Amino acid sequence: MDVINIIDPKIVDTRLNVNNKSEVVTKLAQDLFTNGYIDDVSAFVDDVYLRELEGQTGIGGYIAIPHSKSKHVKKIGVAIGINKKEIPWETLDGKGVKVVILFAVGDDKESARDHLKLLSLFAKKLGREEVVSRLLDAKDTSDVIAAFK
Repeated sequence: MDVINIIDPKIVDTRLNVNNKSEVVTKLAQDLFTNGYIDDVSAFVDDVYLRELEGQTGIGGYIAIPHSKSKHVKKIGVAIGINKKEIPWETLDGKGVKVVILFAVGDDKESARDHLKLLSLFAKKLGREEVVSRLLDAKDTSDVIAAFK
């Protein structure tokens, strides 16, 4: 499994213009639904918020990686959204968020392993300042994909 192979260009949006966490999570969940990754937007969003109660998903550097294990996931995927302005989010560095990477992972044992692999792969990439900088400056989907290469 590689970060580049998991990114679906159809669920990357570099032109978000939302005001809060709820709007961005719902928008990205809708994108996952439209493209066949989940079967119920509302239930999936509820699962994401249950996970949010366990701890911060804002990792700093204007990046958040909300995720959950949900029975409403039909296939593993990642929706990426880049917002025009910083939105409030609970983060490790106390700043808001501009880039949101929403993971869609099922709730079975195999998916749990995939979940950990995905988080690890993305965390490794997002730990590099150059990747974060390129994501924050991304104008289109190809820029996002290039940032992760």
